[in-house]
Amino acid sequence: QVQLVESGGGLVQPGGSLRLSCVASSRLYVMGWYRQAPGKQRELVATITSGGTTNYADSVKGRFTISRDNAKSTVYLQMNSLKPEDTAVYYCNAPAGTISYWGQGTQVTVSS
Repeated sequence: QVQLVESGGGLVQPGGSLRLSCVASSRLYVMGWYRQAPGKQRELVATITSGGTTNYADSVKGRFTISRDNAKSTVYLQMNSLKPEDTAVYYCNAPAGTISYWGQGTQVTVSS
């Protein structure tokens, strides 16, 4: 059983920044972030492998940066130039074999 614990969400003004963190209970090859806005489907934000290969949704390229500390089994999401449309619950995700593990989610609200 893998546990993922997120932190770092909150309320920020448009143009502001936030950094999310997710600590895993074990080392995982791929870790990533998804988000779900009210009334919308959950969507991919970014993923990163243990070797540092990254993948981003087009909507966040150039604004968000995913990184990880393998020694701490932690993945980060640095979010800059935030927009109101980035408002969502952000979930940490990590596949392990045939199972996809999820964190509890952290709310990010971008509003003036």
